Amino acid sequence: MLEDFFKIASPAFNIENRLPVARPGLPFIIGFGLLALAFLLLSWSILGIVFLILTLFTTWFFRDPKRPIPPGDFGLSPADGQVIRIDPQAWCPLTGAETIKVSIFMNLFSVHVNRLPIGGTLVRQDYFRGAFFNADFDKASLNNERNALLIEDTRGRRVTVVQIAGLVARRIVSWVRIGDNLTRGQRFGMIRFGSRLDLYLPRDAEIMVSLGQKVNAGWSPIWRFSD
Repeated sequence: MLEDFFKIASPAFNIENRLPVARPGLPFIIGFGLLALAFLLLSWSILGIVFLILTLFTTWFFRDPKRPIPPGDFGLSPADGQVIRIDPQAWCPLTGAETIKVSIFMNLFSVHVNRLPIGGTLVRQDYFRGAFFNADFDKASLNNERNALLIEDTRGRRVTVVQIAGLVARRIVSWVRIGDNLTRGQRFGMIRFGSRLDLYLPRDAEIMVSLGQKVNAGWSPIWRFSD
């Protein structure tokens, strides 16, 4: 029931997160913390220490640091992680257009809150049920559970961002809705315990990253529009 409350409350809360952790992590942090306290009060020291460690790990995992959004006419990384794919000829799952695809893999140590690469209007959002293959595999883009967002800026330029669940991830969270006016660098969701984001960019975009490069959500430049 507590988790359902946070699921409902999270979209409005996302605009400016005042906490050092992402709100979807609060049910886990509070739950583990209460169990740790209960076991320690009962003198069940081993279980108390185990759940205390789980509380600390979960707090760290759901961390949500504040970041200044860099100025400039370039698209930002939507995730912390490593660039694992740059495909110059990929079909966008929402528009069917030929695009450049940039894939970013988030490992266990990454900040898992996702941020918008550009500002504009959310014109489409599709959720796809699927499998949970390793997100590093190419087939994850087509077969895994995922959530795709199509964003159009004030100049009519469109970018698609796809959250993809991985081997361990079992929950994609989105805090935005169709028709929302979005801000560049705004938090828009997260993937609990995983794992990959794909960007579908115009064919004439100037890619500003290379394979293997580490990037940070809402901070690292990924591409520059040609116009």
